[in-house]
Amino acid sequence: MSAVARYIKELLQQGQHHFTTEDAVQFLGGDRKPVARALKRLILKGELASPQRSFYVVVPPEYRALGCLPAEQFVPQLMEKVGEIYHVGLLSAAQLHGAAHHRPQRFQVMVGRPRSSIECGKICVDFYVRKNLERVTTVAMNTPRGHMRVSSPEATAFELVGYAKHVGGLDNVATVLSDLAESIDAARLVEEASRAPMAWSQRLGFLLELVDAGEVASSLSTYVQQHAKRVAPLDASLPRTGTERSEYWRIAINTDVEADS
Repeated sequence: MSAVARYIKELLQQGQHHFTTEDAVQFLGGDRKPVARALKRLILKGELASPQRSFYVVVPPEYRALGCLPAEQFVPQLMEKVGEIYHVGLLSAAQLHGAAHHRPQRFQVMVGRPRSSIECGKICVDFYVRKNLERVTTVAMNTPRGHMRVSSPEATAFELVGYAKHVGGLDNVATVLSDLAESIDAARLVEEASRAPMAWSQRLGFLLELVDAGEVASSLSTYVQQHAKRVAPLDASLPRTGTERSEYWRIAINTDVEADS
């Protein structure tokens, strides 16, 4: 057994599946180049994967067909290694909160600054930038390798509206909200509104009402009526002029939205 293989075996005995090139070099001593070559050989054998340069995951036999660990089993550790705040968001968060109408094909993560997408075997991770990320309410969820930060159901609802073009458009947002509404706490939704752009509250209230989640939506109505200074287009990518309006939500209804049944 090679020195690198022994190092990985020792990691596994400690319950660890993640390490960097620097971790291995520091443990083994010696030159970086032969360690890197040994790691590359293990990648070719399918025993390791490298979601990001110099960051490795050990791939157990049950995940060899994927060519990588599932995203939730390495993204938190990668973010910790690079020292960045994050949370799982959008469709990935909605699914974790029980809104599994459409299983997302890519793992969606919110970060504070731009990051390139990850393609690791069959696993795909997309990163989306949100300002003031540290203010967003998150919950901790357990994974087989530790725990991860996930946007709360309320924060997830706001982000789905705010990043509609990245989750299949407003029709899909409405579909997901129809499932997610059961997990949303009305009081917490209003609290979360202060951490999001005003237009997100206007759109979210309108869409929740559209999918017959009026009780949850009503919690936002006072907030919108007190704070919304402008009429917001329902679809931010389309003009707002010459369209029907919802005075209640201060929304220009510039597109038709239909949730899947």
